Parts: sequence; structure tokens; C-alpha cells
Amino acid sequence: MVVLSLYAQLVKAQETNKADTIELLVQKKEDIANAEKEALKKEVEAINEKLVNAEITVEEAQQQKEAVATKRALNIENLHAIIDNKIELLNRNGVGYSDVLKGKAKGKVEIGIGAEDNDNGDILFGMAINTGKEKKIKYDKRTYSNLVVAFGLNNALLEGQSLDDSDYKVAGSRFFELGWVWNTRVFKNSNFLRLKYGVSYQSNGLKPTNNRYFVENNNQTQLEEFRLELDKSKFRMDNIVAPLYLELGPSSVKETENTIRYSTSHKFKIGLGGYVGVNVSTRQKLKYKENGDEIKDKIKRDYNTTDLVYGWGGYIGFGDLSIYAKYDVSPIFRNAEVDQNNVSLGLRFDL
Repeated sequence: MVVLSLYAQLVKAQETNKADTIELLVQKKEDIANAEKEALKKEVEAINEKLVNAEITVEEAQQQKEAVATKRALNIENLHAIIDNKIELLNRNGVGYSDVLKGKAKGKVEIGIGAEDNDNGDILFGMAINTGKEKKIKYDKRTYSNLVVAFGLNNALLEGQSLDDSDYKVAGSRFFELGWVWNTRVFKNSNFLRLKYGVSYQSNGLKPTNNRYFVENNNQTQLEEFRLELDKSKFRMDNIVAPLYLELGPSSVKETENTIRYSTSHKFKIGLGGYVGVNVSTRQKLKYKENGDEIKDKIKRDYNTTDLVYGWGGYIGFGDLSIYAKYDVSPIFRNAEVDQNNVSLGLRFDL
């Protein structure tokens, strides 16, 4: 009798657990439908915006709307079918069969650039790492991170001298930047103002004019004419810096029962701030011919360059692309008779 009583209680508990699980699955079907409808609404709004901006015709807008509506309807149908199958499995086999539904998926690593954040895994240096373990989705994420790539023209400003009279080739002198930044919303209920900070590698290159190259004379670094005809003369400083910008601009909001997310995709933005860091490498490359031989000299030395680098920067753009400018307040060379300061202008990509 005791055994039968315990068995009856166990069966009753399993039936209750099964009913609760089925109820959650039914609720999940409703959540899926609501999420897909909300996503469809956003897609239709984006299509209407393209139509207003005359980027597409009325016929193209109608075709795109029909396509996204069909996609979302099929998503709902397929996801509901998966849940219906789970409910049938529970009804037929009981709650003990739920372990099969959970599975024992192994962790995996997905690598991608520009992909959306994965709420069920972790993002590390552009890689989505799914550990195979269920992770609680955070309702509000105030901080996001992304890769930054920038490149363009570089030159040096001298006191009392304009860029038209520069000692460096305008088209040949370039800069490059690669970094990882975090973007944190300043205010709790508004994403209009963001703090952008991180770490970047900056490379500033200069190509002297008039067949010249850099020479160290005691504690002075100066340009002098080379003894032969130069095919190439290039000077480069490599820096590691910590940038800090205040970014302003509108954003879209996507809110569900479980999450709220802000997005600056396809939105205007402007950023103002600066950076500070250290010079990690200075080198000069010379290419010329002597006695019929082609010679390439790669010289790596201090060249009296400034160890501590800092400056101002700013960008203005739309979505992931911006026009980017930066100016090194710190001079290029120490103890110079006339200070020279790097100035750069180019494109910035927040991927």
C-alpha cells in the first residue's frame, strides 16, 4: 500500500510537471508570433523609409513587403510546428522524455565580422562563442563592443607653414588604425549620448619630398637630401593608444517582453574626443639603386620621436561609415627647433 501510494504521488507529480511544461510551450508559441510580427513591422517601416527617400519604386516596395511578410509567416509556421512536435512528444512519452528535447549539444565557436550580438553566447574579439549551456538573456544591454578600422591621408603641420608647403607628399603619406571599442549608453532611458572607449593600433606614415630622408644629428632629427636618387623614402610611427569619444545621434529601439535593444544602424552620428598612448615603433624605409643593384634599407631606431602620444579626434557619419579626422597634440620629434604634429583625414568603419 505504501509503495502504491508513493507511486501514485509520483505519477501525479509527473503529470503536473508535464502540464506546466506544455503550458510554457504554448506560451512560447505566442511569444514567437509576437516577435515575428514586431520584426515584420520594423522591416515594413524600413521599406517605407526607402520609398519616401525615393530609393525604390512603389512596385519594388510592394514586392519587398510581400517577400518579408511571406518570410515571417513561414518562420511562425515552422517554429510553431517544432513546438507542436515537442508537445506531442511530451503527451506521448511523459515529462521524463524532456531530456531528449534538451539534448547534449556541444559548445561551438562562430567567427564573423559585423554580425549581430548573440544573446545565447559570448562575444570575444569578433567571435561568437556558444558554450552549449543555456544563458539567461539580459533585458537591457547598456554596453556593446565592435571592431574599428580607419585609414586615409596623413601629413604633418609645422608652425607657420601650410599643408600646401608641406615637406611630405600629400597622396603618399597615409595612416591606418585598427582597434576594439566599447560603446556604453550614458543615460538610462536614452541612447542619444554614448561613451565610446577602447584600445587601438595607429600607424602614421610620412613620405618626404625632394629626394630627402630623416637623419639624426645628436638630439635633432632633420630632413636631408639623399646622396643618390631615391625610388622610395617613407617614415612610419606605430602607436598603441586608448581612445575616448562622446558619440551623439539618434537610434532605433526594439522592445519585447524579455528584451530592449537600441541600434544605431542606418542612423546619423557624430563623435568628439581624443586619445592617449605610447609610441611602440619608429622606422624608415629607403629604396634606391647603386652600381646597378637595387637596395632596400629598413632602419628601425628611435629617431628622437616622442614616447608619449596624445591628441584630439572626431568623426561624423551615417551607420557604420564615418569621415574621421585626428590631430596629434604631441609633437612627432623631441627637442625639435620647430614642432611637427601629425594630422590625419580619412574614413572610419565601425564593424
